[in-house]
Amino acid sequence: MNKVTIYLAILLLAVSVFTACKQERKLPFYGERHAETVKDAAGVEKIDTVYQTIPAWSFLNQDSVITTNKATDGKVYVADFFFTSCTTICPTMHRNLMTVYNDFITNPDVMFVSHTIDFKYDKPHVLKKYAQKLGVDGPKWLFLYGTKDSVYTLAEKNYLVAVGEDSTAKDGYIHQGYLVLIDKDRRIRGAYDGTKADQVEQLKKDIPVLLAEYKK
Repeated sequence: MNKVTIYLAILLLAVSVFTACKQERKLPFYGERHAETVKDAAGVEKIDTVYQTIPAWSFLNQDSVITTNKATDGKVYVADFFFTSCTTICPTMHRNLMTVYNDFITNPDVMFVSHTIDFKYDKPHVLKKYAQKLGVDGPKWLFLYGTKDSVYTLAEKNYLVAVGEDSTAKDGYIHQGYLVLIDKDRRIRGAYDGTKADQVEQLKKDIPVLLAEYKK
């Protein structure tokens, strides 16, 4: 075997390994998990890992319509927590998230869900004006309003994002600027700092990886 043949063989092997690794890349699961005994299609019992999921929810959207988790059924979606009068991280978060929205605007399998943490002011009509100012129209990106308890519990217990009222904070509220990636089975598959361009770019790369899991 001459040197050229050996070089080509090594190159083909490297390409093959790289392609296999790329195809097999899967995103991690976040949150609590536990082992559970389940039966497969043949009735054989096996141990399976059950991951934390986002529970059922019901809120008013920016059109004052009651919207539930069924709106995201069968979708991969990005969730975040914000408030419209925020002058710190929210403007940057949503400018960056808007670039993700535009990248996937024609993909019916991808949605966006933003929960306001300002239960006093951010009523649906306020969220509507905010969405319009941002340049969002239609049901692909939901802006949701709910009671303090329902939203704060969902944020901290289920999405693992810290939120809260704080009279010492500049705008009266504190929250983390995470963009949380949820799969079609309502499991957390990624969390990205929405104020950092490199992490938002990673989110853009991870969404197709997650979608690919459901094409196998």
